[in-house]
Amino acid sequence: MTDDINHLRQWIGKTESHEDLATAFPVNALSATLDRDDPPAKTGDAIPHSAHWLYFLETAANRELGHDGHPKRGGFLPPVTLPRRMWAGGRIDFRAPVRIGDAIRRDSEILSVEAKSGSSGNLVFVTVRHTIRANGTVAIVEEHDIVYRDAAKKGAPPPAGKPAPQNAAWRRELETNEAVLFRYSALIFNAHRIHYDLDYCRDEEGYPGLIVHGPLQTTLLLDLCRRMDKRPVRRLDYRATHPIFHQEKFTVNGQPAADGSSVELWTANAAGCYAMRGTATF
Repeated sequence: MTDDINHLRQWIGKTESHEDLATAFPVNALSATLDRDDPPAKTGDAIPHSAHWLYFLETAANRELGHDGHPKRGGFLPPVTLPRRMWAGGRIDFRAPVRIGDAIRRDSEILSVEAKSGSSGNLVFVTVRHTIRANGTVAIVEEHDIVYRDAAKKGAPPPAGKPAPQNAAWRRELETNEAVLFRYSALIFNAHRIHYDLDYCRDEEGYPGLIVHGPLQTTLLLDLCRRMDKRPVRRLDYRATHPIFHQEKFTVNGQPAADGSSVELWTANAAGCYAMRGTATF
């Protein structure tokens, strides 16, 4: 690979901080995007799990965007030259509520930069830890894994998926579309073209359709817990394993442990293969 991994590791320990205010509109807009009939959020209400991704948004100017719609490389994240940047997974500890009206702060640190080689080519994994405080109290500690990959090979078929269980105790069947992906991209201020530019997906990424966002799938896993179990999730470990495309029906699934302390979660594509997998602990 062309990247000097020792150079990229100089970014380990780099930090940045952002401040924001937990306002109601993003939470209400997410509820509408998920087809929830929640009452309008008001001051003092706890935001739902994963809604912290609707704040601290990166506002790069248009001139600073790369060809794929992501901000150009460098700055806080290491300047990995591999062309495809994706949401690989992460681990989230929910320690205290974030409430509408709270002053919130996110302190971020790069924990690791690792190079790997797989069947799909060269990979670089970057792990970032975010510590989110609400009115000075630590509310969420998150480790986010980002993967950078080689360009898609022309004409190469998508990788085969791993079959997921077909009979889950919790199961929702969903079908997304361009409007849902547009709304979610707007909510997280994400201009990555794989979520809205079908020609780009087909011609440059080798995908047959628009990609359903990794954080949207993860939000749907947490939303399933919220719909099926009233207890708050304390921790979520999750990882992306396969894409879901906008034109296919997919399922959101959960299988609680026998003792009720946790639940195995996954999204499955139209072929019944795992897409996003996770474990939530109550």
